Amino acid sequence: MEPADQLRSRPTPIPGLVLFDLPVHGDNRGWFKENWHREKMAALGLPDFGPVQNNISFNALRGTTRGIHAEPWDKFISLASGRIFGAWVDLREGPTFGKVFHTEMSPREAIFVPRGVGNAFQTLEDNTAYTYLVNDHWSAAAQADYTFLNLADEDVALPWPIPLERAVVSDQDRTHPRLGDVAPMQARRTLILGAGGQLGTALRREFEGDATVDFAGRAQFDITNEDAYLATNWRKYSTVINAAAFTGVDAAETDDGRRAAWRINALAVSRLARVAVEHSLTLVHVSSDYVFDGTAAVHREDEAPAPVGVYGQSKAAGDAAVAAVPRHYIVRSSWVVGEGRNFVRTMARLAAQGASPAVVDDQWGRLSFAEDIAACIRHLLQSGAPYGTYNFSNSGEPQSWADIAREVFRHCGSDPTRVGSISTLDYSGPGTAPRPRSSVLDLSKITDAGFAPPNATERLAEYLEAREPLAESGETA
Repeated sequence: MEPADQLRSRPTPIPGLVLFDLPVHGDNRGWFKENWHREKMAALGLPDFGPVQNNISFNALRGTTRGIHAEPWDKFISLASGRIFGAWVDLREGPTFGKVFHTEMSPREAIFVPRGVGNAFQTLEDNTAYTYLVNDHWSAAAQADYTFLNLADEDVALPWPIPLERAVVSDQDRTHPRLGDVAPMQARRTLILGAGGQLGTALRREFEGDATVDFAGRAQFDITNEDAYLATNWRKYSTVINAAAFTGVDAAETDDGRRAAWRINALAVSRLARVAVEHSLTLVHVSSDYVFDGTAAVHREDEAPAPVGVYGQSKAAGDAAVAAVPRHYIVRSSWVVGEGRNFVRTMARLAAQGASPAVVDDQWGRLSFAEDIAACIRHLLQSGAPYGTYNFSNSGEPQSWADIAREVFRHCGSDPTRVGSISTLDYSGPGTAPRPRSSVLDLSKITDAGFAPPNATERLAEYLEAREPLAESGETA
């Protein structure tokens, strides 16, 4: 192999396994190389995998053979001295299970090994130093998550330069299972928090049947309880979707509500953000139009927050914490409608009762149906959209609350003219939180990311047609 005069990457037959050619600069004193360069290597396709530990394996004798070990973290492997025959076998669950790649390596090469790909090597020179960066801390307990394959497996049939019967191999490595007996390493999982609320229920339906998704309501994981974080094996997860929130806009203006809003929407979210950074997780968080004061006619993602109430202030603080996570999606929604108590169901009940409500006519926005927020979140994760903040509501012309109430009455077979209008000023009173006048969100960024929000009017009709009979349990307007 010709020495590399510049850093290069080369793909391999195993998805995610990337080989690098490293420039080595030598003179009469020895040699020097940039063994790890985050910025340069990321530009060549290396994931920004966040290494946290550096390990070195020194092998005194030629023929020392180690493996085949698939570990529950990513590794970046290179040599400080000597040469090896390196071999990698995909032991991840999926269609590439059992796929093989092997090559010789010297200090001029390095390789990125994704989680679940079995790694092995045989030294071709004495005094070979083999070094690797990993993105999780080793512990004795972590070995329970390893997947092993026998070095002599007949199906893989690795062409060891030095036959294994003459190689230096540990007793343990000689007893690992054959490929047919290996339980593939499962992909990291997704954890959905707040799975009992409006959005959480929609997320349950969106990810129904996906065996890699875990759902946790408050009883299973209380985001305000430190013990819940300590009891969770975060190594199992790649993604956390936070659908838990304090949503009592008016209640947040009370003494108890103010404390609850900040505890749940800000402090707990900052704790989640810290976990995401520590464990290199993707964090998905749902925000609100209430982080804006509503003076802009249409709100873009890059608008500075200016909340006018406690609820919006606590949500803006949570957003700021999430934005510091390298891998994050903030999905900012408005006027959410899902299962349980909400404005649309309340208006449908009033229509059935023959009531004539007065509804605010000078606040503008679009409905966001929980099922569509859930589908938007799934799209962002599966499409690999750039991390960041995305506005989401259903599409169509902006409406006032009074406009929406009249649509609900009409769909329910009631006279829409029975819905009267009232201004925000006249509606507001003691205990009523301030609200943004305009909650209209610009949808161009999420559309450009490949997700077209369904029309709000069409979704409203479908929602009303599918709703349960209105025997609803104590709803109030």
